[in-house]
Amino acid sequence: MEMTLKKDRASKRITTALLLAAGTGSRLLPLTQDSPKCLTLVNEKPILGRLVENLRLQGFKRLVIVTGYLSASIEEYLGTMYHDMVIEYVHSPFYKTTNNIYSLWMARDIIAEPFVLLESDLVFDHSLLSEMIYPDRLAVAGIREWMNGTTVTINDDQKVIEFKNDTAAFNDEIKYKTVNIYSFSLNSWKVISKRLNEHINDEKVKGYYETVFSELVDEGKLSLQAVSFDEMPWYEIDTLGDLTEAVKLFPIVVSAEKTITNRPVYESA
Repeated sequence: MEMTLKKDRASKRITTALLLAAGTGSRLLPLTQDSPKCLTLVNEKPILGRLVENLRLQGFKRLVIVTGYLSASIEEYLGTMYHDMVIEYVHSPFYKTTNNIYSLWMARDIIAEPFVLLESDLVFDHSLLSEMIYPDRLAVAGIREWMNGTTVTINDDQKVIEFKNDTAAFNDEIKYKTVNIYSFSLNSWKVISKRLNEHINDEKVKGYYETVFSELVDEGKLSLQAVSFDEMPWYEIDTLGDLTEAVKLFPIVVSAEKTITNRPVYESA
């Protein structure tokens, strides 16, 4: 029985990741004046380099990146292979006038398998992905002072029951901050893609994909299991202040592992 459960779990393991990296990163100016946000250094290593290494350590085989602002810099830095992980790109030409809902919609035709969705401004310990490599999950963390943005409430079974767009508590309810890492089964992706199409057809291109997830959860068409990210460090880098805090959390680590070399880097100070 135990062997059967292990095989069943292994068969559901996700090996494709989708990374959204189209934005201009204006809140990180002047660092993003001439380089994409995801190539900003956190203790001598770009955010993107950390993300890709984390995916490699978790056994991912395919990475799709939606680019926009200074896309050539991202492609030059990363290339089309990292170890045995294939890297593909989708360019969003309207990145200046759209938001992440449009970036996610751009991937509707290139991904036809279960995948993990990540934002390109995250730094985290790679072990936190261990429970995110299975379908229909959402990374969450207890709310702290520095956090803002989308939150969720969950039930006793750790299922997400509601999305909200702020971190303020209401009626003593317990809310959790979304970490902007999701995993989806193929069935869930089909449902999400259909709703994304409806939003884009209605020209709601400046919205956020969380709006779609929220609608589908409310309608009972999407079920997500919450996975806590409170056990190990993580940080979302939007501002220079965020970068300062992330540098404290992620010190320089010397490793003998193969890393991305002979490619341009972008200073964080």
